[in-house]
Amino acid sequence: MYTNQELCEKITQLYPEIGVCGMDIEVTYDEAKQSWVVHLKHGTHALNHFLDPRDGDVCMEGKQCVSLGLEIAQLRNNIEGKQY
Repeated sequence: MYTNQELCEKITQLYPEIGVCGMDIEVTYDEAKQSWVVHLKHGTHALNHFLDPRDGDVCMEGKQCVSLGLEIAQLRNNIEGKQY
């Protein structure tokens, strides 16, 4: 098993433009939902995304990061395109 910090570092390794762990991105585990929660911040905007543990596992094992990458890219696009 890996830690939330390790998953965060893997995400920022793949997508360095989304920011820095602990500042722009945080990863926590929601026991109630049994899912990783990826918290992204961009300026005054924030977005949380639930990531299935199996998708995180596959990426962390080095087998495939496509689904995680697509989800992170979508998160980033949603934050940057968010209008109030």
